[in-house]
Amino acid sequence: MENPRPEKVAVVDDVKAQIQGADAALLTEYRGINVGDLATLRRALREAGGEYRVYKNTLVRIATRELGLEVDDLLTGPTAIAFVPTGGGGDPVAVAKALREFAKGNPALVVKGGLLGEKLLSADEVKALAEVAPREELLATLAGLMAAPMQSFAGLLQAVPRNFAYGLAALIEQGGAPGAPAPAPADDAPADEAPASDAAPETPAEAPAEAETEADAPAAASDDTAEATAAADTPEPADAGDDPQES
Repeated sequence: MENPRPEKVAVVDDVKAQIQGADAALLTEYRGINVGDLATLRRALREAGGEYRVYKNTLVRIATRELGLEVDDLLTGPTAIAFVPTGGGGDPVAVAKALREFAKGNPALVVKGGLLGEKLLSADEVKALAEVAPREELLATLAGLMAAPMQSFAGLLQAVPRNFAYGLAALIEQGGAPGAPAPAPADDAPADEAPASDAAPETPAEAPAEAETEADAPAAASDDTAEATAAADTPEPADAGDDPQES
């Protein structure tokens, strides 16, 4: 094989640099697309963070072989490559979506496959890549998935002491916790029936008082009778004015 001319060497080096400095490189065939439509496609890819470049298949084949990449099966027909530069703010998903949207109105654009890093992608895999949610949406979903366990864990941390306090309070009420007061023994006797030993005797307590009153009554009557008898037997004193001799 003849040594390539310097200009071809420069193009090969450029292809190698573009592939090495890209997150993805999607190969397309643009046969039948006019210049105006190509300009529209370039603009759409640039807005998605990509760069669209046209190369000869022979130079791309040399560059990929030197990099150890087997993409010969994709190098058929006029080839243009959509690069997604690393660190350029581009997204392989967004670039794949831009190619898909353009192809809807321009069937002449054919996505043949590509490279994602060093992984070879088929045409179907590039289509699947275009169906993936954008990076911002994926990051938001990932953040939500990461936040959910943290919120659950925080709620668990709050629930543990609260449930422990409730359980401890219930245990203390049942007298099962250390230092808790012993529960009062159950009273088998009905509430309306007091034990016989505790009940105060009503009739026996009042009987002695009544007996004492009746015992005092005869004594009082005897005293009144004696006084009446003594009064009847005692002669009335004679009047000082009466003369005893006249009687």
